[in-house]
Amino acid sequence: MRLILICLTALLLLIQYPLWLGKGGWLHVWELDQQVTVARKRSDDLKARNDKLASEVQDLKDGTGAIEERARYELGMIKSDEVFIQILEPNKAAPAPAVPAAQP
Repeated sequence: MRLILICLTALLLLIQYPLWLGKGGWLHVWELDQQVTVARKRSDDLKARNDKLASEVQDLKDGTGAIEERARYELGMIKSDEVFIQILEPNKAAPAPAVPAAQP
């Protein structure tokens, strides 16, 4: 009776080995699931980027507002009959202008 119990226990352990450590085992499936999760996240990020670029391309094709905005901010262009006023903040790091000494 004892020999049968030992044999059955050994067979049970042999059956469990492929389930946990084999090619289609739980550990391998868990690792593949992690890889799929990472790939899905990357795919979602790339899809969001592509949607944003597609929207920008559509704006550039259809409307003039996006083109005008790019021309203004990236190229510094202004319309004709438009007044451009630029306000510069004083540079705090620059030294104050020197006053020339009076000549006697």
